[in-house]
Amino acid sequence: MSRGHGESWDVIVIGAGPAGTAAGAMLAEKGRRVLVLEKEKLPRYHIGESLIPFCWFPLQRLGLLEKLDAASFQVRKYSVQFIGLDGVRSKPFYFFEHSAHDSSRTWQVVRADFDRMLVDNAVEKGVELRTETAARDLIVEDGVVRGVVAADRGGTPVELRARVTVDASGRDIFSQSKYHWRKPDEILHKAAIWTYYRGALRDPGIDEGATTIAYVPEKGWFWYIPLPEDLVSVGVVAEKSYLYKQSRDPETIFDREVELQPWIKAHLQAGRRIEGFKVTGDYCYRSQHCATDGLVLVGDAFAFLDPVFSSGVFLALHSGVMAADAVDAALREGDVSAGRFREYGRRLCRNVEAMRCLVYAFYDPEFSFADFFQKYPQMRSNVTDCLMGDLDRDFDPMFRAMAEFARIPEPLPHGLPAATAATRLPR
Repeated sequence: MSRGHGESWDVIVIGAGPAGTAAGAMLAEKGRRVLVLEKEKLPRYHIGESLIPFCWFPLQRLGLLEKLDAASFQVRKYSVQFIGLDGVRSKPFYFFEHSAHDSSRTWQVVRADFDRMLVDNAVEKGVELRTETAARDLIVEDGVVRGVVAADRGGTPVELRARVTVDASGRDIFSQSKYHWRKPDEILHKAAIWTYYRGALRDPGIDEGATTIAYVPEKGWFWYIPLPEDLVSVGVVAEKSYLYKQSRDPETIFDREVELQPWIKAHLQAGRRIEGFKVTGDYCYRSQHCATDGLVLVGDAFAFLDPVFSSGVFLALHSGVMAADAVDAALREGDVSAGRFREYGRRLCRNVEAMRCLVYAFYDPEFSFADFFQKYPQMRSNVTDCLMGDLDRDFDPMFRAMAEFARIPEPLPHGLPAATAATRLPR
């Protein structure tokens, strides 16, 4: 095995998605030597095209707001709108009615181009990027992660060492798999089937770039996301038992659900499908731990939520920036034990749990936002805060009220690995 020609870095990041490139860029800007490993060739396709308003803040820290505003791969998004089973649209949630801040408008993006912008930004800040280089194992010495064993483009294993490793491997959950930390969300057994249309209808004016959530029976729903070049991303999400009750064929299932949703049917009739169908399922999980000695998890490598409120890219960027701050502080203090990342994990878990509670309410068959707001009109602004990604606040009063209408889950357990908690944390 090659030892990487004796090279080492302050930080190795596994994965060049939004979480990994955000963490890498911020650490490089702070003067750290950073290596980002990406197993695929870039650019690459990825779902998750709808950004929520509070993406503005990590993108500001990354210095990318002007570039994103000028980019040709985005459509301006000012609201989220909901469509009933009868095809009737409710009043959209306009973000600017809740806040006058610049973050009250956001974007729909082509992810391959958006992710490429994040990669280029990281490289410009000094990150070393190696694509088509897959992490195969962690280097662990005396219980501390000291880097990774990776396979280069020719398949040759190489040792790459660093003081801290950041796992941004996404749904590959590299570290979760190694340490058996994955905790599935037992309630959210959903599946998604999606594709792309060209020439489908868009709503007029300011609603042209809105994210649309259109209901289908049994608390299923369509997403409808306008993209540049007259493209629309459209997909259906529901319980697997519902989607596959009559057929296993994605096209048959998709077409059946379109017929049940008048708004979606009318909007798609004007266009033509230009791609086949993509399918995924059983995608909700969270890691039991966010760190061990020398290792930190970010983005989907830590947790993945149901996409109904488009929180994925925000949590990736947000956790990447937060982790970069925590890692830089740990390196500065010369202490990369898991205990150094306890506050990072506490804050990230609180953010994830707030959005997770809202997802549970959305899917509860007894819950409706209309009923909830009728009894608790003062909670409308709290719900909007959550939808926008303003998660660093106490939502407990809102969810106690919401529990009268829906099952609100207990937080998933989270803590430091037992050996680390016993030996590293201050008592």
